[in-house]
Amino acid sequence: MTTLRPFTCDDMFKFNKVNLDPLTETYCLSFYMQYLAHWPEFFQVAESPNGEIMGYIMGKAAGHGENWHSHVTALTVSPDYRRLGLALTLMNFLEDVSEKKRCYFVDLFVRVSNTIAINMYQNLGYIVYRTVLEYYTGDPDEDAYDMRKACSRDVHKKSVIPLTHPVRPEDIDL
Repeated sequence: MTTLRPFTCDDMFKFNKVNLDPLTETYCLSFYMQYLAHWPEFFQVAESPNGEIMGYIMGKAAGHGENWHSHVTALTVSPDYRRLGLALTLMNFLEDVSEKKRCYFVDLFVRVSNTIAINMYQNLGYIVYRTVLEYYTGDPDEDAYDMRKACSRDVHKKSVIPLTHPVRPEDIDL
């Protein structure tokens, strides 16, 4: 049985196995602490009965006016626990928090090569809003899709009208 619970500082000593996935962005400890301090309601962990971290989601709320939205900063599930619906459960959690915060939309960035994640997000109702050129650094740099899903507050779905041209990382507001 899986337990969903708020992420705690102690979890940073236990989530290495989850973060070793090459598609998972790993941040410095102060970055995780900043999210935990500012947006604890968006930071959840899925834990196994033996206390092992199965996955987690980390997000935030940002923007003003009709750009008020939540952002999925990280969603990752350990390879040992994939294909069990944990990512769906974690995304549903974040979307519920987004509705309570009266956000207009939820957005996230995903590598254009991560077709498994892209398909999962599309099955959850997300659309490719725009392409962000060379968003991920590496050898070579990789583009990202900025994917969005409208929340109920965006009655006319204005937030999910796709852009017709790519943008550069410096052109995006988080």
